[in-house]
Amino acid sequence: MQNLKLFVTGHKGFETPLLHELRAILGATDAVLTKVYGGVEIVASLNAVYRVCLHSRLANRVFCELARAAVEDENQLYQAVYRIEWERHFEARNSIAVSATVSRSKLDHGHYVALKSKDAIVDRLREICGSRPVVEKQRPDIRIHVHIHHNQASISLDLSGESLHRRGYRTQHTGAPLKEHLAAALLAHAGWTRERARDQRLVDPMCGSGTFVIEAAMIAADIAPGLERDYFGFSKWLQHDPEHWQQLVSAARQAIDTQSEVRIYASDYDAAALETARSNAQRAGVAALVEFSHQQVAELELPPAPGETLVICNPPYGKRLQSEAGLGQLYSDLGSTVQRLAPARLAIISANPDLLHRLKLERLSRKDVRNGPLECLFAIFQTVRETAARERPGTPPAVSDESAVPLRNRLAKNAKHLQRWARRSGVSCYRLYDADLPEFAFALDRYQSEIAPDQEWFHLQEYQAPATIAPDLAEYRIKLAAAVVLELFGITEQQLFCKTRSRQRGARQYQKQDNRGEFFQVREGAASLLINLSDYLDSGLFLDHRITRDRIYREAGDKDLLNLFCYTGAVGVQAALGGASSVLNVDLSSTYLDWARENFVLNRLDDESRYQFLRADIVELLANPGRFSLKPDYDLIFFDPPSFSNSSKMQQTLDIQRDHGSLIKRAMGLLAQNGLLLFSTNRRGFKLDAEIERAFEIRDISAATIPEDFKRNPKIHRCWEIRHGRA
Repeated sequence: MQNLKLFVTGHKGFETPLLHELRAILGATDAVLTKVYGGVEIVASLNAVYRVCLHSRLANRVFCELARAAVEDENQLYQAVYRIEWERHFEARNSIAVSATVSRSKLDHGHYVALKSKDAIVDRLREICGSRPVVEKQRPDIRIHVHIHHNQASISLDLSGESLHRRGYRTQHTGAPLKEHLAAALLAHAGWTRERARDQRLVDPMCGSGTFVIEAAMIAADIAPGLERDYFGFSKWLQHDPEHWQQLVSAARQAIDTQSEVRIYASDYDAAALETARSNAQRAGVAALVEFSHQQVAELELPPAPGETLVICNPPYGKRLQSEAGLGQLYSDLGSTVQRLAPARLAIISANPDLLHRLKLERLSRKDVRNGPLECLFAIFQTVRETAARERPGTPPAVSDESAVPLRNRLAKNAKHLQRWARRSGVSCYRLYDADLPEFAFALDRYQSEIAPDQEWFHLQEYQAPATIAPDLAEYRIKLAAAVVLELFGITEQQLFCKTRSRQRGARQYQKQDNRGEFFQVREGAASLLINLSDYLDSGLFLDHRITRDRIYREAGDKDLLNLFCYTGAVGVQAALGGASSVLNVDLSSTYLDWARENFVLNRLDDESRYQFLRADIVELLANPGRFSLKPDYDLIFFDPPSFSNSSKMQQTLDIQRDHGSLIKRAMGLLAQNGLLLFSTNRRGFKLDAEIERAFEIRDISAATIPEDFKRNPKIHRCWEIRHGRA
């Protein structure tokens, strides 16, 4: 038989480990493997099909492509399917099922594509064989799949028959368990291999139906995941070689080693779930390798053991903390338990990433993962015992230091006033302090979680001390300030994020300060927005423009908005939620544009025809709008540029005092006759170009756009309404 063209799918985002696994499975064969989005393409013999179906833990399906054709209408589709010699692949008496997926194509209805393809197959076999196959949706003899992307159809046999994650051992489950191939992929990402199983133990303290520990035990015992499956898509295929298949199955059975000395522990607070896990482990043939116990996470006890412990789990989830009592405490208990097992690593898949800070562990890595309908975060942490000395190089100053009294009093006074104002105004994120006392030059912002409203974080931004202040004194004062904040607001160190703010130029404007990659979800008016308090100098939400964003929300109905220097897209989100006809978000930073896209998706604003994102040098864009296909008449333009930028991505430097006149004139060329441009800057000492004031109707609205929490610093920004003059 000639080589087959295969496409092996896996869980999205795990294409690289799937590629490595398939290379190991196929070994020194003539197979050619290529990683692509969603899986791995393989050109290989029938032997590869069998080995993948039998041994792959990460694969989902194995498609064998029979034909590829351009299809733009139903007749072209019918002819492409009809031309395939189906009689070489199965008999007319076999049952079939046809499925289809379509994307960005003229044929845009998957069910119709499947029906039309089925008609072509049936018609050909009736004409050639005199009879037709029957359609059977449940376990058909042959599965056919048609995938159309950009009007290109790939017509394949599904040789796996059904998803390879169905190992056959899990006839019972609890709640919404992980699919087996996702569990195996997460184990691989966490570093669990047959070799590592000899020198570390694995623990799942919330085992549910036992998927993690069973997959881990099967890896340790070298049990092929496809051994107990009784249904594959190649079983009735005319090119199937039963003898070769049975040889591979026999070899796989002989390779099993259940005598391995492994230490795998599974526990759960739910006795019924634990019994389900035991039954599943028995069917998988690994019951002897897993020790099950009925325990609460907070009270978990394990026998002492040398080496490292890998804790892996999939905690329960809730969209709000109240929807699942004690969920926040569960994360705290889990972190404490992992710390007691030190040295240990925790690998956790969480649908509530804003609760991960409760673990109080040091993050090593993170990865976005989709678990069914849930967008999750898979993060790996380690215990902090080994790094405690490095993280805390000095003894923090005592809060009892008399120099801290004025600061504590001022913070307490501000908090009392602003908390009342925030409750009345429905504001959950606001500034508490902004260098009110000259010896304590920092800004302090408070953010409340939308997902878990009892959670809050504080963002302390130290202003760079002048040269007249000794560095050690400046360092002492900021440590003292942090200690006061921790004590006054009763928060942990994990809830306080400290940074030093200095003038940022060029590439440093977008330079990461950390790499935690953790976003917290907050609320502003109608919008849900993502902030990041660890990785960048700013959080992703300029709190001083809260009123400006609210105005855009109220005025955006049925209007087109051009959002220049869009940053993380908060203005665009508010406009879209306010009913804007369209929003174009423009920024030079791909990092912030991606963040803006996430903010739009978070608010279910996913209409690509209305909400768009453009990466561009805005100076160049305003000079050559035709090149970027911009509309000539936007109803609203929001223009909040940085004070200065010499980014290497720009063709020239930007100095807003020097350049604002020409930029505003060009932006006004894109504004409808009755439109409104809102221009803002935080440049200290900024003066508006007199020529702009003569050319357009200008109104200074700065005072009206300064929120209550910024009135102690009214120069935080300047803002103007700019309109075309009346003809």
